[in-house]
Amino acid sequence: MIARSGLALTAVVGPGDDAAVLSLAGGLLVASTDLLVEGRHFRRDWAGPKDIGHRAAAANLADIAAMGGLPTGLLVGLALPGELPMAWVDDLYEGLREECQQFGAAVIGGDIVESQTLTIAVTALGDMKGARPVTRDGALAGHRVAVAGRLGYAAAGLAVLGRGFRSPGSVVAAYRRPEVPYLAGPQAAALAASAMCDISDGLLRDAGTLAVASGARIVLDAAMFPIPDVLRDVGSAMSVDPLSWIFTGGDDHALLACFPPHVDLPAPWRMVGWVEDGAGVAVAGLPEEGRELAGSGFAHWG
Repeated sequence: MIARSGLALTAVVGPGDDAAVLSLAGGLLVASTDLLVEGRHFRRDWAGPKDIGHRAAAANLADIAAMGGLPTGLLVGLALPGELPMAWVDDLYEGLREECQQFGAAVIGGDIVESQTLTIAVTALGDMKGARPVTRDGALAGHRVAVAGRLGYAAAGLAVLGRGFRSPGSVVAAYRRPEVPYLAGPQAAALAASAMCDISDGLLRDAGTLAVASGARIVLDAAMFPIPDVLRDVGSAMSVDPLSWIFTGGDDHALLACFPPHVDLPAPWRMVGWVEDGAGVAVAGLPEEGRELAGSGFAHWG
């Protein structure tokens, strides 16, 4: 626990997790921040301003859910090129607001400055509603690993857009506007989940983060990941194994959590593996030629 002298708050969870958790006036406030830079995290020729608003909000609000919290608001900072039309900015804010309205949250403030590079800085706030925060470091041998939300859809949509196409519409829409299982986060906290994170950099990479934080080995069973027909069809058309999108794509912002073995997992949670003694991440059931998937995913540096 990190106390800040002279301030009426305490950092219960500090840097290194999906979000910070602060003890404030008898409750727990969850806070997370993120930067999205044009050309790195989004492209205006691939998504409209409302879509980009949805994506920016989802990327941050998912971090609140990953702690077991309920999102309550967003602070948005924008660095905008001077020639950008105000109508584009209005639509961006509409997308941000629409994503928040799913659970009664709101855009509550922010700032705008001029810049040559379009950059969106979002700070998400949430409330633990009396629950304990679910951090990344609690996975224990014998616990089950589960996922809530879609995997691979947004990565397939990104691949489609990267080839200059706009269909199938379902995967392109998944890339533009993620369907985040926000309420599954508080649900997991109520079910005594031992560890949890948002899958933002790919299932393998984020499972690796949980494994390192917990000092345990996470085993994912490839047989527990059925391939949806649309991913199979897109993969066939592009000569890509759709399992690579499922294991390495992160823009769907699904949730990954570990649960004690006695917990009955309700929808939308589904078991995909287990925790054992050891270190790192393993994928069971992959053919020899599929082993290069291990450890891959989005890297912020390098």
